[in-house]
This record gives sequence, C-alpha cells and structure tokens, in this order.
Amino acid sequence: MTDQGLAMRLHGVGDLRCAAEPRPVPGDGMSLVRVTAVGICGSDLHWFSHGGIGDAQLRQPVVPGHEFAGVVEGGPLHGRRVAVDPAIPCTRCEHCRAGHGNLCPQVRFAGHGELDGALREWIAWPTELLHPLPDGLSDADGAMLEPLGVAIHAVGLGHLRLGGSVAVVGCGPIGLLLVQLARVAGATRVLAVDRLEHRVAAARRYGADQAMLDTGADVLDGADVDVAFEVAGNDDAVRTSVRAARPGGRVVLVGIPDEDQTTFPAGPARRKGLTLALSRRMHEVYPRAIDLVRSGRIDVGSLVTHRFTLLDSAEAFQTAAGRAGLKVLITS
Repeated sequence: MTDQGLAMRLHGVGDLRCAAEPRPVPGDGMSLVRVTAVGICGSDLHWFSHGGIGDAQLRQPVVPGHEFAGVVEGGPLHGRRVAVDPAIPCTRCEHCRAGHGNLCPQVRFAGHGELDGALREWIAWPTELLHPLPDGLSDADGAMLEPLGVAIHAVGLGHLRLGGSVAVVGCGPIGLLLVQLARVAGATRVLAVDRLEHRVAAARRYGADQAMLDTGADVLDGADVDVAFEVAGNDDAVRTSVRAARPGGRVVLVGIPDEDQTTFPAGPARRKGLTLALSRRMHEVYPRAIDLVRSGRIDVGSLVTHRFTLLDSAEAFQTAAGRAGLKVLITS
C-alpha cells in the first residue's frame, strides 16, 4: 500500500482538481477506509455550482462527498465493507445527549466547511461511524444508505399515520426514496410531482398512485394529503406542498434552496393550521436503512443511473447538475 492517494479537491465554483495527497493516518478511535463508492448529492451540487450553501461558503479548497462506502484497512473492522455516516457530532452538548446529534451546533460533516469528504482514494474516519454491510448489499448500495437515511428521518418528522396520504414534491433520489418509504410506512395514497418527465415516470415505477408533471403551484390543489414532503428546494415546490396538505396536515421541508431563504403562502398555511417541519440530515438511522434494503422493502440500487471513475469526477458533477438521470455515482 502506497503512502499517497488521489483526491479531488474543489477550489472554486466548478473547479475540481485531482492531485496525489498523503494517505491519511487514522488517530485513536479512527479507521482507515479505502473509498469504493461515492454518490453525488444535491448539496454537493450547491458547493460545486455556487461555492456554498446559504451562509456556509467555500473558504478553502475542500474534498467533496458525503454519501459513501468503502473497505476498512486495519483496526477492529479490517477487511469489512462499510457504509459511512458522514456526520461527526460532538457527543457532549445537550442536543447530542438528547439523541439529536443532527442538530449539534459543533457537528462536523464530510465535504462541508473545513472537513474533507470522500472524493478520494483513502479517508480516515471514526470507527464508531462505520456500519458493516451485509453480503447482500453492494458498495453502491452502501453509498445510497445516506440519502435513504435522510428520507427515513423526514418520514419520522411527517408523523405519517397508518393508512394516511402523502404528496412528494420533487422526485430526485431522496424524493423517490420517500415514495417508497411512504408505502412501507403504510400510506394508502401517494402522489408525486416533478418538473422532469423521466422522474415522473420513475415515481410511478417506485409506487406512486399518481405522478404528474409540475405545471404550477396549483397542480396539487385540493389533494388534501396528511403529509406533503417538499424535496425540490425552491419556493414553487413549497407553495405546491402547502396547497396539497389538508387542514391540520404537515409539510416537511427537505429540499435545500439555492439562496439562504424560503418563502411560503402564509394565508393558506395559516387557514389550514399547517405544521411546517424543517428536516436536518438524520438521526441514528443506518441500522434501519440497512435492514430496509436487505429485506427488499426499499430499492436503492436501481436509482443509480450513471457511474464514473474518480478521475472523471468533473464530468460526473456536470452530469448530476444536468439532471439527466437519477443518482450519479463515482466508484473505484
């Protein structure tokens, strides 16, 4: 094993550069992981296309990538294939102690701010955040557990009741996972909306009762669903979600807007007495995510429509930004 590995580092908007860098040396409580699969997320695209997310801006070159899996080299999990939880909470604050590590003010997140992510050959990561993959799950499946975890957390915030109804506004990978999860959680009516025809068709394949093109904020007027999941990250999708929800219903905002603000129609939301919940990453959901995929209840593998090598990362990001398919994956 050499003492160097390739890394893709983001230096500015659209400026990904490949270089050989020293192989990380894991400290106490950490393991060295050879990265085998990395998914490109919508938040990665914010960094690539805009140089940040809201008030979090690129201030120094960083290695992107937080949806990933790999193989452990050395330590207690030597040789194991693992999915990696990309969030490192402080574990000491009141939020962490209450089980809400996703709300930790000191949380460090792969590929965000000053913490390098997974778009490289090797990464050192806390061993306790490595989740061994069963034989039935591929490395690509392992990388998909992070977006699945985000979707699982969003469903929890939706308080979906058995036999309830759901609208999913935005059918990228997380939206399509929400369509599937809504079925698993017992929803008897699932509606889906997106601006792209191929994603509308995908929503039908993954179990939506009705999937339609987004032709405006009134496309779901009168739908009266118990929970509307907004997964597009724009104000039009928020308006559609508010109009879709029944009186007393819930709207869960999962999407990340390009600008650091979100607006919604206050009149309809107030008259309906809606509850708006903002989803922040996930709780401890990896074990549940693994079980859902292993049992066949959730299909993550077919969401991967494009694969690239590490050296082709710039092309991979351009493909993801073009919304041509569903999930873009970078594999070793």
